[in-house]
Amino acid sequence: MANERPGAATGAPAARPSLLVVDDDPLITDTLAFALGTHYQVLTAESRTEAVERVRQLERAPALALVDLGLPPNPHSPEEGFRLIGDLLAHAPGMKIFVLSGQNDAANARHARALGAWEFIAKPCDAATLKRVLDRAQQETAPEVAELVGSSAPMEKLRSQIAQFAPSPFPVLIEGESGSGKELVAHSLHRLSGRSARPFLALNCAALAPTLIEATLFGYAKGAFTGATAAKSGYFEDAQDGSLFLDEIGELPLEMQAKLLRVIENGEFQRLGETQRRVSRARVITATNRDLRHAARHGSFRADLYHRLSVLSLQVAPLRELDRDKLVLLEHFRQLYARQSGVGAFSLDAAAQARWLRYAFPGNVRELRNIVIRLITKYGGQRVSVAELEPELDLDVPVPGAGEPGTLIEQAQRQLERAAGFSLDQTLKAWERGYIEAALRLTRGNMSQAAKLLGINRTTLYSRMEAPRPPLIPGEDK
Repeated sequence: MANERPGAATGAPAARPSLLVVDDDPLITDTLAFALGTHYQVLTAESRTEAVERVRQLERAPALALVDLGLPPNPHSPEEGFRLIGDLLAHAPGMKIFVLSGQNDAANARHARALGAWEFIAKPCDAATLKRVLDRAQQETAPEVAELVGSSAPMEKLRSQIAQFAPSPFPVLIEGESGSGKELVAHSLHRLSGRSARPFLALNCAALAPTLIEATLFGYAKGAFTGATAAKSGYFEDAQDGSLFLDEIGELPLEMQAKLLRVIENGEFQRLGETQRRVSRARVITATNRDLRHAARHGSFRADLYHRLSVLSLQVAPLRELDRDKLVLLEHFRQLYARQSGVGAFSLDAAAQARWLRYAFPGNVRELRNIVIRLITKYGGQRVSVAELEPELDLDVPVPGAGEPGTLIEQAQRQLERAAGFSLDQTLKAWERGYIEAALRLTRGNMSQAAKLLGINRTTLYSRMEAPRPPLIPGEDK
């Protein structure tokens, strides 16, 4: 069970920032809770599942997190730690995550940063150093881009579609990779619509425990469940006739999808524990980084709901396809953070600028923003070379969506350009890791279905994951 350590809570002011510490070694979590508890409200967990469950139960997500990469069930692999970074940022995009790991590997550090972690801190690390790092992070903020930045053909097309769809009352489905700016697109649709003076509410479906989703969306009556001491409205009521943005819609449980379909079709819903019919006039905007069409065909997402949500659809292009917009975004963020931090903006020399343009940015705009933050912190007012830039780039993982032979060759050329340190074995393992993770996401963790998608048997999948074989899940194919 996750805990708030006693040493982290006694006699502390309410204004202390909250800090989540995730490590499977109780000695480490206890030590950090004791050492940092005077300044932070420290919450601890020993696994990815435990950490996600704890954060979901909180009214406000922790501002900061220290995450070990080597977590159960396989503490010798960084996969659970990588997945936890994505889980935490899906719940709270503004959370500042620091990887505190004994797996002091440059490739792991780069990949963690590409996923959205602020920094990688090698173990052992004394409490005083950690406190300085966390305090500095508290002084830095990372606001999102206020408007769509860039002039590439995909960006111009996106702007045109937003302007075309914004006045419509019909649902819009926004598709795109993690970190590509889907919520920003949703804000733009609302801002350019006739509803702009009305509420804009956003809810991340992956951030809530399944048992809380219905009450959160539709509200509940007094006494509807233990702890419901008063009636409460849900997001559909609170949005009134404004816009309701449901992010990570592909993670909505199947039983809730039928209720969402009813609201979209006729506007009707009921609070949990009530029989009174209520009506919502909110426009529903959804977003996903999954292939919902594929999910609908394979039964993990309702086909009728998919067709209702995708009456109008927008595709947000990944950053690797935006050409020189990478430089436009670089300029935008470096000026923003230079002003914010009170230092001079760094600049890239010609070789570093060319390298920046060749880089695929697997973490998209979120990754670019975090790279700029690190560069402004390390090299504010200075000229940055390729040698200084490359340690900040995640060069050892496959580019999301790359699959065509030409794309693969181009990526291979990019990686081999930095011949020092390249490992074919590590690269092939990274590709395998990416396909396994993709299959598990598409099948919502069903090992038999994932193995079938990958064209291997389940025993082989377990061995490829390098994890102990868990007990057979009831109902799962043998």
